[in-house]
Amino acid sequence: MQLEIRPDPAEVGRARRWARSRLAGSGIEADEPLAETLILLISELVTNAVVHTGRPAVLRLFVPDAASAPTAGERAVGEAVATIRLEVVDASTRAPRPRCADGDDTNGRGLALVDGLADRWGWSAEGAGKRIWCEVDRCSSATTLDAGCDAAPVVPSVASPAVYGDLAYEAV
Repeated sequence: MQLEIRPDPAEVGRARRWARSRLAGSGIEADEPLAETLILLISELVTNAVVHTGRPAVLRLFVPDAASAPTAGERAVGEAVATIRLEVVDASTRAPRPRCADGDDTNGRGLALVDGLADRWGWSAEGAGKRIWCEVDRCSSATTLDAGCDAAPVVPSVASPAVYGDLAYEAV
């Protein structure tokens, strides 16, 4: 599934509404933590494309069908986990650059949020632009309760900052 995005900040809301309807059609209800996580990731990736490139983009959403989603028993024995993938393709060759926002800054946390919420993320050059993607496992620790998994979320005992090159951030 994909949505064409115009270089207009109002497109972020349209992308969220579009994604909510596609997720609901795939059996992921809007009030589930998984859906909320995916919508936040979409907001961040689409906002970055609109604000930092000033060019059109394409949002792609890959949701496995409900029949391929793992059951709690499958997750317990470590079998395959259904993965939802988001991609935003834009026409800018400029690489995404994580920033370190100060306490009261209203910008600069997007990629840190993506890093903290997604199970995996990255980017690659694509034609005359780039593709930024992230993946969320259907039964990841951040979404275990909504996916019907038996495992409790993992909470680290000591928080350590994530690092991008020589920059570090810590969620508080």
